[in-house]
Amino acid sequence: MSVIYPMGKYLGRFCFGTFGRLEVKGHESVPPFGPLLLVCNHISYIDPPLLVVTIGRRLNFIGKQDLFFNPLSRFILKQFNVYPLNRSGPAVDTVRLSLDLLSQDQALVVFPEGRRSSDHSLQQGLPGAAYIALKSQAILLPVGITGAEKVPLWRIPFPFVRLSVNIGQPFSLPVIEGTPSREVMKSLSDMIMGRIAALLPEKYRGIYGPAVTGAPEGVSSSLSPATGPDMPQEPDD
Repeated sequence: MSVIYPMGKYLGRFCFGTFGRLEVKGHESVPPFGPLLLVCNHISYIDPPLLVVTIGRRLNFIGKQDLFFNPLSRFILKQFNVYPLNRSGPAVDTVRLSLDLLSQDQALVVFPEGRRSSDHSLQQGLPGAAYIALKSQAILLPVGITGAEKVPLWRIPFPFVRLSVNIGQPFSLPVIEGTPSREVMKSLSDMIMGRIAALLPEKYRGIYGPAVTGAPEGVSSSLSPATGPDMPQEPDD
């Protein structure tokens, strides 16, 4: 296993802690084992490094193909478990990769909005995260990031930049009876976005100002916390 990931994690922790004011809440909520689908708002290019630094598990990402523009960038991204996404290719390839990673009890980061928010508030969530969660039966972990949009691309964060990573409680999606309709998938996506919105100040919530928690028609129960048998257990020796 490459040592670059843990080295980058410690270096990032030093940089964010020294040149910025990083606050992390809820780190004890991260399930230590089992398939995990981490869902987060996306407001800055430093969102992935912030997650690497603050989440106590080795993370996997799916990034746009444009990031892999030369051998050096490809090497670095590979060390941090970033897999290329061809936006013009079939979506099934992304789903297949995601399910494969989760089947290996990995932790996968998904930004449900599909891209960075230009105004830093939550945009309409896409159904991809909900679909992957349903197919994999992975536990979801909502995370809300604030302050990262204030960090310019061309300089190290200065001490006045406050960065916050708010980690919510893990949860699982309701049981679906039959094949979910497009309306049900949208409602499930809104539920996920509502969990993220609940971790953010009001100005970041966008169209998800009021938390979305109700179960749509055709779903047997409301969102449930990942407790009891749903929680990943430590493997036997």
